[in-house]
Amino acid sequence: MPTNAKKKAAAALSMALMASVIAGCSGSDKGEAGASSAPAKASESASPSSSASASSTASSSASASPAGIDTSKKVHLQFYMLGNAPKELPKVEAEINKMAMQDLNATVTFNFTTWTDWDQKYKLLLSTGQDVDLIFTADWTQYQQYAKKGAFLPLDDLLPTAAPGLNDFVPKNMWDAVKINGKIYTVPATYQEYVTNGFVWREDLRKKYNLPTPVDIPTFEAYMDGIKKNEPSLQPLAIGSDVRGSLSDTYLDVFREKVGALQYGMFATYDKPAEIASYWGSSEQLEDLKRFKGWADKGYFSKNELNEKATNQEKLVNGTAAAMLGDNPTRYNQTNGNMKSLHPDWELGYTPFAVATGYATPVHPIHNGFAIPASSKNAERALAFYEKMVLDKRYNLLTQYGFEGTNYTVDGGYYKMVGDANTNGFPREGMQGWAWRNPEFMLFEPSYDGVKAIFDQLDKVQKPDIYTGFAEDYTDYQAERSALEQVEKQYLFPLLAGQVKDVEGGLQTFMDKAKKAGLDKIQESYKKQWLAYLSESGIQ
Repeated sequence: MPTNAKKKAAAALSMALMASVIAGCSGSDKGEAGASSAPAKASESASPSSSASASSTASSSASASPAGIDTSKKVHLQFYMLGNAPKELPKVEAEINKMAMQDLNATVTFNFTTWTDWDQKYKLLLSTGQDVDLIFTADWTQYQQYAKKGAFLPLDDLLPTAAPGLNDFVPKNMWDAVKINGKIYTVPATYQEYVTNGFVWREDLRKKYNLPTPVDIPTFEAYMDGIKKNEPSLQPLAIGSDVRGSLSDTYLDVFREKVGALQYGMFATYDKPAEIASYWGSSEQLEDLKRFKGWADKGYFSKNELNEKATNQEKLVNGTAAAMLGDNPTRYNQTNGNMKSLHPDWELGYTPFAVATGYATPVHPIHNGFAIPASSKNAERALAFYEKMVLDKRYNLLTQYGFEGTNYTVDGGYYKMVGDANTNGFPREGMQGWAWRNPEFMLFEPSYDGVKAIFDQLDKVQKPDIYTGFAEDYTDYQAERSALEQVEKQYLFPLLAGQVKDVEGGLQTFMDKAKKAGLDKIQESYKKQWLAYLSESGIQ
């Protein structure tokens, strides 16, 4: 698209999206008559702003035990989710176990990794043969790579016998989309959405100090500068310890329009995916690192970011930070709701990156799912239990929202938190239960109407996700990959966090260490695989 035309399209989209956000945020907390508590049903080819069609197998009461499995022996399941556990998880777990004992002769322990070093913990869970029966999967947890390495059990033969309802409930196109080498290794979520990023900031402070609305990097910088000058004790930007994901990758998404989460410093744009080259060591990376160093020197983010334990969302909610570089529409809405429960006068603003880039990609079915590790001794029961989590309304509502009347109420068809983010022991989706969302059961806050309006606008500029179907095979460079990972943490992360005084020298040191670790071999093989994937998929 020509530059002028792209700018005009972006301006029009910006106005429409901002109107959507404002309309959603101004909705009544009590909800209006006729408002739906969930998006409308849609066919398999529906746009991402609606939900995949939920079949009649979704039951509001427990069904009989699956006919194809033996439940005579009691089993105990280990269920693993990422992130932090809600405070009242034990109460929810106890109630779930009462039902699971009656329905499946099984009990379960819900385990959480916390967000600190979650990726290392995840790797250990799948590589050391630990007792794990169900585990969250996503493109960003490297589902494709783990599936190729044999970390998960294929589900094709298990689904018809252990979870026939779930087998029918998930649309065929979604089962097909998560296949790796022709096999199903995860149960995908059926709720369709956009999880592309957007700028998040304190809108009340922007209005108070008449700061620019962040729509691209220059306006975002101007906003941060205004916060620093007017609220010197407030950290303008929350980054956290995951500086690669929340800073570098997010920045590349919006500023350089990178296609997907290409690994090992490789870079290509959405419009020219075959023109893949090394970003690491390039003049562009040096320019970006100097920008991050400038942000650190100006005090836009903490000098202690690499050791942060609080999430970026928590910093916005508790008032210690004024912006995030990027988050998806749904999580932005959740953060805004949690913040308003504590500070009713505060307000968050949101601009999708599509305003700057001119396009958005809808979520791929791989993005949220649950798999059974190859080490599981209870695969059939685990899958039958997961069917309950998705299709049995009692299990689903309890693990998504807690106890009705204690943790939440339903007012006018909308979810309403009891208490606030500090006092409520089980907030909405407190278990990070993104993967077992059931569109027929989902409860939304009134402000979610604004998120659905954002989805409607993003539908108008949607382009297919051409990255997530790519399944890397790192067998030939597994040792080099592990060595490179340590080099990144030791030499690249401090550069990203603005902690290295000599940026140019620091980048050269990182590149020297990376090459010694085997970077050239890794990049050469990765590039070859990527180009083969593009060719096989017919992507130009």
